[in-house]
Amino acid sequence: MQPTLVILAAGLGSRYGGLKQLDGVGPNGEPILEYCVFDAIRAGFGKLVFVIRPDFAEPFKAMVARTFGDRIPVEYVFQELPMLPAGFTVPPERQKPWGTGHAILCTEPVVNEPFAAINADDFYGAAAFRVMGDYLGTAQDGGRADYAMVGYVLRKTLSPHGSVSRGICRLENGYLQSVIELTRIEAEGNGAKYTDESDQTRSLTGDELVSMNMWGFTPSIFGHLRRLFEEFLAAKGQELKSEFYIPTVVDTLIQRDLAQVKMLESHDAWFGITYQEDKPVVIAAIKRLIAEGKYPAQLWI
Repeated sequence: MQPTLVILAAGLGSRYGGLKQLDGVGPNGEPILEYCVFDAIRAGFGKLVFVIRPDFAEPFKAMVARTFGDRIPVEYVFQELPMLPAGFTVPPERQKPWGTGHAILCTEPVVNEPFAAINADDFYGAAAFRVMGDYLGTAQDGGRADYAMVGYVLRKTLSPHGSVSRGICRLENGYLQSVIELTRIEAEGNGAKYTDESDQTRSLTGDELVSMNMWGFTPSIFGHLRRLFEEFLAAKGQELKSEFYIPTVVDTLIQRDLAQVKMLESHDAWFGITYQEDKPVVIAAIKRLIAEGKYPAQLWI
C-alpha cells in the first residue's frame, strides 16, 4: 500500500503577512509545496491530502489543478475553529487555529493508510521523502504505535529575521525519548536562545535535533489525537492563543509508552519561510538546487 502525504496548509501566516502557502519561490512562480509534492511523487507516495481553510480554497484548488492535479490523487479537508468534539465551544474572541495536531485530526475521514504529515511552507529535501516513504511501507502497530520523524539540526533551521518555534528532540538508540515544543527561539552567535513561558531567556547549543513537522504515522494516531485533543481543550480550550501541537502529542504518547518514534536521517538542507525577509534566501536556494540538477527548471512538463 502506498503511503499518503498530508500537507498542512491552513495556517494564517500572521508573521509573514500573507498567504505564503501559494507564494512563488521557483523560477516559474512555484510555491515551496510544489517541490514537496514533486519529491513525494518520485518517492512513491500515492495520494495527497491538503488541509486548508475555506477562505482560500478556490485559488488553492486552482493552483493544484493547473500544476500536478492530474499526476496523483488529491483530497481536501478544511480546518475550522468550530470543528470540536461534543461538549466544547470556541471562545468568542479566538481567531487562531487550534494547531497542527488538530489539523491532522481533521484528515481522519479520508486517510486510511500510513501517512506522512508536513508543513506546506517548508522545504524538506528529496531524501527526507525517500526515507519516510520507505519507513511507512513497513510500519506496523503492535502493542505500541510505530511512528517516525525526520530531524534537522537546530541552527540550520533558524531565521535571521525573527523568532521561530521548534520541537527539541532527545534521542536514545535512534528513537525519540522526548520532544518539547519551544517557542521564541532565535539565533545567538553560533548557538541559539529561547524565551520560556515565564519570560526567562535560556541558551541552546544550536546542535540540537529538532522536529520540522515531518512526521510519519499509521492510522492509529487518530484515536490518540481524539483523546488528547479533548484533554487539551479541557485544560486550555478557553485560552485565545493556545495550540494543540503535534510534537506535544508525540511526546505525550512516548511518555505514556503508547508509541515509539524512529528518528530518520536526511542530509538534505531544510529551509522555509517564516518572515517576508526569508523569501530571497529560499529563492536563491531553489535556484542553486536547479543549477545542481536536483530539480528540473519546470517541474511538471
